[in-house]
Amino acid sequence: MTRFVDTAARAVSEITDGATVLIGGFGNAGQPMELIDALMDSGATDLTVVNNNAGQADAGLALLIKERRVAKIICSFPRQSDSWHFDEAYRAGEIELELVPQGNLAERLRAAGAGIGGFFTPTGYGTALAEGKEVREIDGKHYVLESPIHGDVALIKAYAADPWGNLVYRKTARNFGPVMAAAARHTIVQVDEVLETPLDPEVVVTPGIYTDVVVTVPTVSGEMQRRASAVVGKN
Repeated sequence: MTRFVDTAARAVSEITDGATVLIGGFGNAGQPMELIDALMDSGATDLTVVNNNAGQADAGLALLIKERRVAKIICSFPRQSDSWHFDEAYRAGEIELELVPQGNLAERLRAAGAGIGGFFTPTGYGTALAEGKEVREIDGKHYVLESPIHGDVALIKAYAADPWGNLVYRKTARNFGPVMAAAARHTIVQVDEVLETPLDPEVVVTPGIYTDVVVTVPTVSGEMQRRASAVVGKN
């Protein structure tokens, strides 16, 4: 059963040192900033973080890296113009990087949630990313064996949850949330609102069976969604 809590601190209180944490978001779009801040305050350290990138500027994941709470990061885009905290930690040898092409990252997470033990992909063949991995020729084309990525915990941001923990997202904030929710043993979700009535099953993106903890955290993007919905309703 999904548990509803009243603070982000309570939501992340069971995350322990050394945990593998899947964090949703494409850059800052859909990143669960308030959950990450609460994780920072919790003191958990030596984390392995899976995210699309390695943090931006001085917010969210970037601050976890700045404070050396992250021992290893698995991501697709570690270096951007504003990823200075990762860059500093990596050059100092204080964080380990596993670089994964974005499509492979999404599929490795999906495989974990679907119970798939591995899959072959042509992406990365003949590059350093394939070193140490099984390579197989299939129908005249070379493929690399990739393994699933499981998480101890997933931190994701959705727009709304219903009383059973079913989730819907707002626009591109959907990105990695659904696959991470399925790939983690324990999924923590921040939402802008908890609905009083069940969602129409046809619009559910993440079923409540995958959500363990939900906390309400109103955001600017959520307020924009509510205003847009109100205008549509009037028309």
